[in-house]
Amino acid sequence: MAKDLTYTNGVIAAREKYLLKDKISRLCEGGAEEALRALTESGFGKGVEVASVYGYEKLVVADERDIDGFIREYAPSDTELQYFLAPRDFHNAKALLKAHFLGLDKQSLLAPDGLVSADFIAERIALGKYDGLDKFLAEALAEGAALFSEDGSPDLSGAETGAIFDKALFKRLSESCRKDKTLKILVRTKADMTNILTALRSASAEYASKFYLSGGKLDEKQLSKLFSENADEAEHALDGTEYTEFLKLCLADRAAGLPFTRAERLQESYEANYLAANKYELEKNRPFLYYVFRRRAENADVRILFACLLAGMKETDIKKRLRSTGDKWKAVN
Repeated sequence: MAKDLTYTNGVIAAREKYLLKDKISRLCEGGAEEALRALTESGFGKGVEVASVYGYEKLVVADERDIDGFIREYAPSDTELQYFLAPRDFHNAKALLKAHFLGLDKQSLLAPDGLVSADFIAERIALGKYDGLDKFLAEALAEGAALFSEDGSPDLSGAETGAIFDKALFKRLSESCRKDKTLKILVRTKADMTNILTALRSASAEYASKFYLSGGKLDEKQLSKLFSENADEAEHALDGTEYTEFLKLCLADRAAGLPFTRAERLQESYEANYLAANKYELEKNRPFLYYVFRRRAENADVRILFACLLAGMKETDIKKRLRSTGDKWKAVN
């Protein structure tokens, strides 16, 4: 059932004053104790008490639960619920499948519930029957279970199992978001960026194809050019697409012997940055999306902030790692 967007936008306007915004950047200038005190005094963590700075994760978890509650109560339609919460189902299904076949502690592997409770997914896995679940999730579980049954212990990296659930998730998101212009763009871009990074990490096009995500603009033929033995051809493989600059960034870091950290950060920040580029022209469901993206990005930044402060890193180095102050890139969609 569609929600009253006018009312929801009013709720968002009232809650926006609690966003951290540039406070995160300022917190990089002091120590961990000072940052913790400033956050708790501003209401971050919803009143949860922690004994020391090493308990900062409890604050983030509490804030994430609050975001989940907001999503469930105010999502304009089922489409937004699917986009924000379906990934949890696929994560938990993968974790529970591994726990079932490998005898692992499932609680340490689980994320908060998505659209389906983890207990229900675990029950379906134990029975080997996946009725009652979304068709894409059910198919992924059946395929994953068959993989475990064939040799009892899939590759230790989990890459093969992960690929099954990642592919299924993007099929699910592509289908559920196909009628929403904004979310369709975001799914498409995330798929393309992931496929580019996968290709650059792979030894061959054949290996990369195992992990290819559907829903993007770039097909496997275009991505295969990244494996060309001609360096110039590989460098210009995506010329004429919106990913020209993104690829240049990736190749520059690879040439310098660096991990793709900058590209990964751009990928993780893309949703909020995409809407921020037109934040004064937000309409329909975009205010809701922008608010949730910002809060999730801020939680990621709080984690980065404390990890870096506790490691004794310099202010400038911390700021480079934050989603809110790092590199920005906007695909042309």
